[in-house]
Amino acid sequence: MATKARAAPRKRSGREAERRARVRKIIARLEKAYPDATCALQHHSALELLVATILSAQSTDARVNMVTPALFAKYHAARDYAGTDPQVLEQEIHSTGFFRNKTKSIIGMAQALVERHGGAVPDTMEQLVQLPGVGRKTANVVLGTWFGKNEGLVVDTHVQRLATLLGLTKEKDPVKIERDLMALVPRDKWTWFSHTLILHGRRVCIARRPKCEVCVINRLCPSSRV
Repeated sequence: MATKARAAPRKRSGREAERRARVRKIIARLEKAYPDATCALQHHSALELLVATILSAQSTDARVNMVTPALFAKYHAARDYAGTDPQVLEQEIHSTGFFRNKTKSIIGMAQALVERHGGAVPDTMEQLVQLPGVGRKTANVVLGTWFGKNEGLVVDTHVQRLATLLGLTKEKDPVKIERDLMALVPRDKWTWFSHTLILHGRRVCIARRPKCEVCVINRLCPSSRV
């Protein structure tokens, strides 16, 4: 019994080391293909990115980028959102979907910024997730993209799908997937890796019609069709 108990950890450790080595190779190839991968949501401030990220839930970045220019031209500060008429904001963001919930989140978030942070977007995970409508994924986008802080990885549908296809996780819950990726990907690559998987998922590893034949990591992917 004692021998078996000692053997199991060594086997798990070996698999972990193998996965980390494969991840390093995946990163090296993706870096050549997407050296400047970044957030696709257009923004010029932390507040704009925060609003855009809230709007991106159950929507596409392309759709959000069509809506935000007019929005950002009208609302310049947190107090502008905090004091707006909900029905007006609903109409302005209607095309992004779930506009009532998003309006409630944006106004609530803005009011909290004014009341707790003097209108400024905080730069810590703890403070961000306490804002209405802001979860860990949204906080990771803002922290990593605007503030340059790698506190975690953004796990959207693309990251979840590609991480599973690449054999980097068996989890279904985004928080658990993020934890698995954090253990495999070097911390200084967390934000870049998230944006890169999203970009790769849109351009190459497309759901239902993946372009495995032109994928730069097809030799490292257990789900590759070539």
